[in-house]
Amino acid sequence: MNEIIKKISEIGIVPVIKIDDVSKSVDLAKALCEGGLPCAEITFRTEAAAEAIKIFKTNFPEMIVGAGTVLTTEQVDIAVKLGAEFIVSPGLNPDIVKYCVDNNVTIIPGCSNASDIEQAIKYGLDVVKFFPAEISGGIKMIKALSAPYGNIRFMPSGGINENNINDYLKNEAIFACGGTWMIPQKAIDDNDFDTIKKLTEIAVYKMLDFKLAHIGINFDNQFSAKEAANVFDKLFGFEANENTGSIFSHTYMELLKTPYLGTKGHIAISTNSVSRAKVYLEKKGVEFLEETKSFDEKGNLRLVYMKEEIGGFAIHLVQNK
Repeated sequence: MNEIIKKISEIGIVPVIKIDDVSKSVDLAKALCEGGLPCAEITFRTEAAAEAIKIFKTNFPEMIVGAGTVLTTEQVDIAVKLGAEFIVSPGLNPDIVKYCVDNNVTIIPGCSNASDIEQAIKYGLDVVKFFPAEISGGIKMIKALSAPYGNIRFMPSGGINENNINDYLKNEAIFACGGTWMIPQKAIDDNDFDTIKKLTEIAVYKMLDFKLAHIGINFDNQFSAKEAANVFDKLFGFEANENTGSIFSHTYMELLKTPYLGTKGHIAISTNSVSRAKVYLEKKGVEFLEETKSFDEKGNLRLVYMKEEIGGFAIHLVQNK
């Protein structure tokens, strides 16, 4: 996975933009960044596309900006010259794919069947766009295709929205999803960029799905922890589940036998993707204790602590089960 694809994967959602009025570019890019999606695929479906790519990347250099609906090698050259970092095509055009590969340009061609994927593999690609996703079989089709083509990762686009995005992203064959629901055309036409920012925030929170997992309480010793666990069991029926370092009262509270991070204890926040959540929060200025990272058997980040406490409690992210 190259660096651009890695960054797209860390963001998770690629807003797919059709822009007619280049003067709206700065406000639109700002709304996406402030909403939590510093990424855009600007489609070559309007005359404003090329200049919009330049404006996005010039004014917001931290954004990952790509060109979509690319149909010719001339469009590849224009897009890259103006700052595009990746190229997306609706189908797999061998001329465009070969041109991008030969010129070291990241290309994500549209594929919807096994023959398309085999063409992508022929050119050394390991990422493709699954388009149009929903009418081509959706997540079921991707699961079927990923069985024989286990090294290929997909970016589904077409029919993806806030109601089905997590059905896609929970599949490890999918590195990101493309979508338009956070940037309705009417909001762009009406210069309603506050709505776009809000819809973008909602999309991010829907994707990450932050929830309270449990609260950890520090005790001075195992005897105090066991005494508290017995009280919770007696009063509320929270059955104790003891392990080496702590006792869980049901799933709600973890009673630490010896103090760990946090003055009072810790609060565990679950999320659909610890790695994406970490990147998102870092863009908000949150620092993490890198030495607290924990990984699952596949090498995926499953737990990490934030550096700062909140109300005397350390905060850690944990992967949803």
